[in-house]
Amino acid sequence: MAMKKLWIWSLLLLTACGGGWSPWERQVIGAGQDPMYVTVLPLDSAILRTPSSEVSAAQLKSGELKELAHQMLRTVTHPSQDGVGIAAPQVGINRRVVWVQRFDKPGEPFECYVNVGLDSLFGEITHGPEGCLSVPPMRGYVPRYSGVVVHYTDLETGAVCRERVEGYTAIIFQHECDHLDGILYIDRADTVFVSESWARERQGLDYTRPAWWKP
Repeated sequence: MAMKKLWIWSLLLLTACGGGWSPWERQVIGAGQDPMYVTVLPLDSAILRTPSSEVSAAQLKSGELKELAHQMLRTVTHPSQDGVGIAAPQVGINRRVVWVQRFDKPGEPFECYVNVGLDSLFGEITHGPEGCLSVPPMRGYVPRYSGVVVHYTDLETGAVCRERVEGYTAIIFQHECDHLDGILYIDRADTVFVSESWARERQGLDYTRPAWWKP
């Protein structure tokens, strides 16, 4: 009985020391890639189609979360990607973390949102063009609401926030939150087609997995 209790305590201690991150998550974060490998269809369907878990209180305080956020930002803004948003499943981690470019704010900054979700959708439904770093070189016309109310945990303060967002930024939030639920824009699109211009832009991009990548 004493040995069993010792084993359980050791397991709990190991988990606590790791901040609640799995060995795979720590491997992805610790790989130090710049930019990170971006998951793509159909090769990485298992990751992209898996609903993401919330970031725990222990993870929220961990250095791993801040490093993950830092690496995700460097990836989405890297010239090879040049996106307007990115979700953690797109770098191999099924956690509710996204970056969104705030076109509705001065300077159009990128901002990080942890445990983000949509409380409500409102306004007109528009059918606009969308693409995705994980679905090259496709584009599609997707129906989206013009406004959303989002909730999230602030990365720096840990405060739970709620915000009303409208316009193009609201569409980005819908796209990225879909990623966290295992949904891709092609699931919602009216039409999907190959973008010849994007295919030319991405012609030299390497989609090969890193040698260590074994989910």
